[in-house]
This record gives sequence, C-alpha cells and structure tokens, in this order.
Amino acid sequence: MAAAAPMKHPLKVSELMRRRLKELQRTPGELAEAMQVPESYIADLLAGRRRPPAPGRTDVYDRMTKFLRLHRNELSTSARAEREEDTGGHRRPDQKVRKLLLDLCEPTRARALSRRLTEKKGDPALEIIIAQRLLEVAQGFVRRQLDDEVGIRVAANREGCTHIEMRLRLIDFLDVTADSLTVTDHEVYVRPRIATWDIDLETHAMKIVLRSHEPEPRQQRALRV
Repeated sequence: MAAAAPMKHPLKVSELMRRRLKELQRTPGELAEAMQVPESYIADLLAGRRRPPAPGRTDVYDRMTKFLRLHRNELSTSARAEREEDTGGHRRPDQKVRKLLLDLCEPTRARALSRRLTEKKGDPALEIIIAQRLLEVAQGFVRRQLDDEVGIRVAANREGCTHIEMRLRLIDFLDVTADSLTVTDHEVYVRPRIATWDIDLETHAMKIVLRSHEPEPRQQRALRV
C-alpha cells in the first residue's frame, strides 16, 4: 500500500495512528514489535492515556513513521499541534527534586540560589530554567543510550528486566519535563551524569561539568548552555 496522503489539518497522534493501522490492516501489537516497545505503550497512545512524545523524538517517530508509511514530518507536526493545545504552562519542580539539584551546584552559588528560590515569591522562571537545562543534559545521554542495543541488553540483564522493558524506561525518561522530574529520575539519570554545575544569576548562562570516574581530556570540558 502507498504512503498516506499529506494532511491539510493535523490529526491527533492517536487518530493518525488508528487511521493508518486500519488502512494498512496492521495491529497495535505489530507496531509495538516494530518500535521495540511493550504493546501497552501503543495502547496508551491510541487511547490518549499517554501524552504524545515531543516532536523531536526521533527514537519514537522514526520507527513509527516507517511502519505506518507516513510522510517524514507528519507525526511530529501532529504532536506539535496537539502539545501546543496544552495550556497548563510550565510549573516549578518538586521541592525535593530542587534540593537534590542544588546539592550538585557549586556550594557558594547553591546557598545564594536556595535563599532566592525559597523567598516568599521565589523565582520560578529561574528554577525552571535550571531544572530544564540539567534535564536536557541527562536526556542527551539517554538518547545516545537508546542507539546502543548491546548496552541496553547489558543494562536490562543487570536490572533483571527484559530488553523491551529497559527501552521503555529510557523512552519514558525522555518524556520527563522539569515539573515532572522525580527523585527517582534524578538518582537514576541526572546525578550519575552531572558532577557539578554553576549559573550566572544575571545572564542565566550555565556551566555544567559531566561526571566521570576516569576523566579523559574531552570529558573534563565544561558544557556551557
């Protein structure tokens, strides 16, 4: 069957998936197998129980696009339109997570930030910027990890879960935002990768130093964002 015709108006991701599965006479289970995710992941997307991944999530949309024979940017366009309808805005990170992130900060700066963020009105915009940038660094590592099938299988064996379950854990973390970051996310994905960080309170420029037990010259470089 030929590829789907381009859409004039973006459908919801769930509607687009259902339409193409029906047209191609394929099942959610077959799509899940092609994407190497549990069938429950596809079921949640189809039912609208799971928010569509961000438009730039090639780890999800590239495989789905190929299986459903869609145009290259069709899914990302639908995801962008659907996510923009969410008018909830960005919220501040959980207080426990904020403390853990500050524990990684340069001590003098951490004390200044703690006072600033715990004032009566605080500085929610700054708090969101810090959490989001640290999260983006950790998610960058996870994106690369998703390309390492051998590494995923080794990690799955170590954690006592299946290869598919481990892939889903990584995929789920890539859906995390600053306001949904949990203590577990921090301990599993953020703290093992970030050694320390600092921020200029005037320009909001951040210096993030990656963690390494045996640093090589390129690993010692600070990541400026």
